[in-house]
Amino acid sequence: MKIIDFHAHIYPDKIAEKASQATGDFYNISPAHSGTSQELLASGKAAGISEFVLLPVATKPDQVRHINEFIAREADAHREFSGFGTLHPDGENMLAETEYIINSGLKGIKLHPDTQQFNTDDKRLYEVFDYMQDRLPLLVHCGDKRFDFSHPRRLKNVIDSFPRLQIIAAHLGGWSLFDEAFEILRNTDCFLDISSTMMFLPPEKVVRYIHGYGADRILFGTDYPLWDPKKETENFLRLDLSNAERELIAWKNGMTILRNH
Repeated sequence: MKIIDFHAHIYPDKIAEKASQATGDFYNISPAHSGTSQELLASGKAAGISEFVLLPVATKPDQVRHINEFIAREADAHREFSGFGTLHPDGENMLAETEYIINSGLKGIKLHPDTQQFNTDDKRLYEVFDYMQDRLPLLVHCGDKRFDFSHPRRLKNVIDSFPRLQIIAAHLGGWSLFDEAFEILRNTDCFLDISSTMMFLPPEKVVRYIHGYGADRILFGTDYPLWDPKKETENFLRLDLSNAERELIAWKNGMTILRNH
């Protein structure tokens, strides 16, 4: 079965291990891998994953263009990669950077409110969100009981305000807030990925969420390098799902999003 990892992170070789460890420290997790592109390709191949969506995050405004250029180069160099771009709400011209993202062939925009320290529904981003409607999907980190930046209710505000913006809520819409996220997001039409969920929830509860949201809204993701792609794939394939549901999550939903952009 074809598998697309819709939630992966890589970094330039010189800083990969340091960047991966910094992310691990933020979540008090020891990363499984160092975060280089070659390691992602090798570990993904061992897991049976054929395609990866790269999701960068700029923690400072002056990092944005450099990161977007890096992801665009990696996506050009490796047919297995599709890249999203990053923005920062403190950046001077986010609309111009969004145009650069589109012209670079990147497939969407990733935001991480907790590490970037802004609210998902920050009005500074609304002009960009409006411009992205019918153009680019938005993937947002959602949920962290330590912060309010990425609470799923804030994403719901964005969903309600921009009905033509295709939104993907990471981590089943609310990492460490899974039940709250389900109550808030279940009746929306956003997609959700299952990265960084299967190690925190019993398998039967993951399946219950998948059925509650609908398998046609769910995307597989490993959150490499925090977690090992092989283990994440094995955990996913062990879930009590039908073959049709498994294919939707593994690649069909992801392919639909990528083909449309």
